[in-house]
Amino acid sequence: MKRVLRFFAALVVVALIVAAGAGVGYVWFQSQVTAPGPLAQPVTLIIAPRSGLSLIARQLADAHVVEEAWMPAVQARWTGQDRLLKPGEYKFDAGISLAGALDKIVRHDVVPRFVTVPEGLVTAEILEILDQADGLNGDITSAIAEGDLLPETYRYEWGDAREGVVARMRKDRDAALRDLWDKRAAGLPFNSPEEAVALASIVERETGLAAERPHVAAVFVNRLKRGMKLQSDPTVIFGLAQLGPFEGPLTTADLEKPTPFNTYVIAALPPSPICHPGRAALAAVLNPMDSSDLYFVADGSGGHAFAPSLEEHNRNVAHWRELQRQNRAR
Repeated sequence: MKRVLRFFAALVVVALIVAAGAGVGYVWFQSQVTAPGPLAQPVTLIIAPRSGLSLIARQLADAHVVEEAWMPAVQARWTGQDRLLKPGEYKFDAGISLAGALDKIVRHDVVPRFVTVPEGLVTAEILEILDQADGLNGDITSAIAEGDLLPETYRYEWGDAREGVVARMRKDRDAALRDLWDKRAAGLPFNSPEEAVALASIVERETGLAAERPHVAAVFVNRLKRGMKLQSDPTVIFGLAQLGPFEGPLTTADLEKPTPFNTYVIAALPPSPICHPGRAALAAVLNPMDSSDLYFVADGSGGHAFAPSLEEHNRNVAHWRELQRQNRAR
């Protein structure tokens, strides 16, 4: 009997020693989990979709975010984070702890990326920008007409679909147009939001100065109200480009060549936009400046000289031509 008691006592002692050792090991491991990690410089990793815990742990170890791959594997399983890890592009700062690295992946705290689409581009130019945007995936399969998209800077993440960015651009255009159309000025010479986009696309291509957009819009609105031709060079260029490559400059013959977009020939808006206008150009045509001007021409400083009468406009044109002559003589 005494021998049996001594045996069980020995088992208890062993169990206590093992438990004490496990407790010490647990305390040590948790100190490693929360302590600054070995990473000396910031590093960016891409965790691919369907990456399992072992692969993610190996990536963290290979990049020196953690000391050993088994450590994040054990911690993630212990905490249940192994089921919450998400793919994406992650930046890990120097010294980030193991717990901090796993938390970042669980929270999907990914690197933000941005693509900027300038105002006034045509569809082919926007498609090229999206095609070259690093980190976007897939082809764009939806049809995109000029004026369908809202130029802007868009945030995306590594792995996002190009088609998804296009869908956001289309949705933002629709929202902006709906908002601005509801707040439009009274008496405008067009009957639909689509016609407003067509005019905004012309304004967008006519001036690169933000402050001029409402003034340029006023000129075109005034001309439409009077049944005058818009006589916009960008519409002529767009129409010629539909027939084949056009490198310019415009000639008198070009201005007389009939196309659906030649506003020197047609006394109306073109049948569709000639580019993708931005929100400011849309706002300008729906709330143009209060002006009686009917003409404008370059003034030599990057902007335009405006005039309410043909006589004054001709003086402005003569001044512009004199500036051109002086520049050629230098």
